[in-house]
Parts: sequence; structure tokens; C-alpha cells
Amino acid sequence: MRSFLSFLLAVVCSLVLNSPVGAQSGKGTITGTVKDSGNSALQGALVELLPSGRKVVTDDHGQFRITDVPAAEYTLSVSYVGLAVANVPVTVLAGQEASANAVLQVASRADQVVVTAERLQGEAEAINIERTSDNIVQVLPERVITSLPNTNIADAVGRVPSVSLERDEGEGKYAQIRGTEPRLSNVTVNGVNLPSPETNVRNIKLDAVPADLVERIEVFKTLSSDQDADGIGGTVNLVTRTAGERPIYALGGTSGYNPIQNGYWRGGFDGVFGKRFGVNKKFGFLLNGTFYKTNRGIDDQEPGQATGTDPATTRNVAFVNTYDERSYEYYRTRYGFSTGIDYNIKPGTSVYAKGLFADFHDYGETWVYTPNAGSNIKSVSPDGKQITFFNCTEPNAPSGCAPGSYQYRHYIRRPDQQVYSFLSGARHDLSSTLITYEFAGSRSHNIGG
Repeated sequence: MRSFLSFLLAVVCSLVLNSPVGAQSGKGTITGTVKDSGNSALQGALVELLPSGRKVVTDDHGQFRITDVPAAEYTLSVSYVGLAVANVPVTVLAGQEASANAVLQVASRADQVVVTAERLQGEAEAINIERTSDNIVQVLPERVITSLPNTNIADAVGRVPSVSLERDEGEGKYAQIRGTEPRLSNVTVNGVNLPSPETNVRNIKLDAVPADLVERIEVFKTLSSDQDADGIGGTVNLVTRTAGERPIYALGGTSGYNPIQNGYWRGGFDGVFGKRFGVNKKFGFLLNGTFYKTNRGIDDQEPGQATGTDPATTRNVAFVNTYDERSYEYYRTRYGFSTGIDYNIKPGTSVYAKGLFADFHDYGETWVYTPNAGSNIKSVSPDGKQITFFNCTEPNAPSGCAPGSYQYRHYIRRPDQQVYSFLSGARHDLSSTLITYEFAGSRSHNIGG
């Protein structure tokens, strides 16, 4: 209770003192939103205040905020890769908040193809986030992720420069950033740490999350002051989708056939619904879901190696002492949901909630056949000139030999790995103070074995 009262007192003092101080110091605040010609918010746009040279970057909703600006007339220079630079005049009065919104147009007819092409537009968004970030970051937008055959998040992250994957049965599993081992990297969902679904392991299994559930993937290769210090190797941040200015209705599906192991079908479907409601589109809602199943089979031989003495030369040599004939069958199923809800109470004040749930059935069966040869016995003729080796499986083998054998093993696995994360909060812009407060939680666990 004492901590809560202290927080309320701090907020009240900020509300009471901000406006008079701003008036006495002769400074004000500039706020605004940056959109394109289609009325879509532009994230990562660079806003420069001229002639002072101060720079800020727009947030997920395309909004920006510049505080402690001396009262005068200025020009806002707004730039975004693929669009023409917009110059917006703005007048700042002491103790007041000035609003300046920018709408960016295509630079020329030739640039219009670059902006509207599906994959290139996503890459332009990624470039703007990377160039305005305070640290080294690589971004994979949703349009690039879905345009490539990525069955899970790990496969998508592996396409980022300087990221390699540890694979499991043909699919990506752990991410290795700049050569560091997977346990040195963090995985977050909307900035919230995600634990590992495996016991006694810090490595995060990225194959447990479908690739279609995120709006973009951010791979941070260096740390900044607002990030946890335990991500020594780097941080993989999964950003879920939120409703944009334009409604979205999408449904897709894939199907395929694998003739191995008497044939397997594979495929799935995904869909997304997002829209803003109300006259001023204050309320936004988005729901995204996906389901994918991949059955596959593998036949292989796995030899074992040992060292021993060659009876003919008495030298120490390496040889294959055993091998396994193995057959694998996998029945992997992934499905999940993500949602984003937000409400803009007034300019500068909004509340939001985001969530993600993913379930991975890593089912499979393994058949192992291991032939074991009988022991060899050395037989020397009386004159010592003829050496014969008998295998215990031969009909004329001497008595006392150990005969060969054939081992058979059958493994059945049914692990069910679940991951979910939830984030709720609010954002409130005062005249010279920004307050955000959030409540978040995440969990990963493994059921079965």
C-alpha cells in the first residue's frame, strides 16, 4: 500500500508541476503521427526537428513525441525508406503541446513499384527499423517470413545474417547468434522473457512456435540499457500482430505429399482477422491462428566405430564394430493463436493487451535393428604356417564361441510442448513526461515424454 501511494503521489506531482514548469521555462512539446498515402501508420520513420537537429523515431502506431522544445517556429523533416521526405511546419508555444501529422507520398512513379510490391514493402519496413535502432538489430517482417517456407520460428530466424541453427530431424531448433551457443541468447515475446519448455535447459526451443503467429522477428546482437543483461549472445524478440488502420481478412492453406515410408500427407492452414471499430477507429482487435502438420519418414544406417588390434599386423586400427538399421516416423503438429487488443482513449493515451499461445506435438516412433556378429577365434596349424579365423556363427566353429545376435528396439515418444505469453499495459503522454505501466507473464512446459 505504501508503494502504491508513493506511485500515485509521483504521478499527481508530475501532472501538477509539468504545465507550470513548461510555461515558466518557455518550452513546449510536439506530438504527431506519420502515415502513408493509404492511411497506414509508419513504424520506424525518422522525424528530425529543424534547425535544432533533434531526432526521434515513430513507435508501433506511427506516433512520435518531442519534449522540452523552446518556443519558436520549426520544420519537421520526416523520412522513410521508399517514400518522399515530408517537411511539416510547426509552431511551439510555451507550456503547450503542438500537433503535427505527416503523410508521406511515393517519391516517383518508379518508386511506387518498390513500395507496393509485397516482399519489398516488408523489407523497407525492416530497413527503417534497423537504421533508426540504437543498437545492432536485424528485422524479419511478416511478409518476408510468410513468403518463404518457414515451418517454425527457428527456420525463419536462421535466415538472418550471422545466425546459425542447431537442427533436429530436418527442422531448426536452437538459434546461435554470432557463433555463441544457444544458452547464451534470450528469447522474448513482445519484450517479455520466454522460458524453455525443456527441463534443466536454458536453451529456448524455437521450433515450438509456428512462424505465422508474428508480425516481425527482431534479432538484437548487442545489448542496450533497456534490455536484460543475461542475453550475452543476443536476443530474439517475437512481436505479435496488432490491428492497423485498414482491416485485414486473410485465409491460406498448403498441402503436400511425401512418398517415403508408404506415403505421408503434410500441410495446414492459417488465418487472420483484424479491424478497428468506431467512428474514430479507437478500438482495435486482431486474431491470428495457424495449424500445420508434417509427417515424414527416414530410413538410415548408423555405424558405430571402435579401435582394436589387427590380428594380422598387431597394429591398433579403427574399425566399424556395429551398426544400426533405423526407421523413423514423425507426426509433428503445430498450432497456435495470437491476439492484439488496443483502445486509444485520447491522443497520447492508450491501453493494450497482447497474447500468444503455441502448442507443438513432437510425436514420433523409432525402430532400431542392431545385428551383432559372433566372436572370432584364431586357430594356428601345428607347423605354425597357417592361421585361420573362425566366426562363431559358422557351422564349423569351435566349441565355446559366442554366437551372433540380432537386437530389436522400438521407441515411442509423445512430448507435448506448450508456450504462452501475455502482456497488458497502458501508455500515457503528459506534457513533458511519458508514463507506461505493464503487467506480463509467460510460461513454457513439456507434457509427456
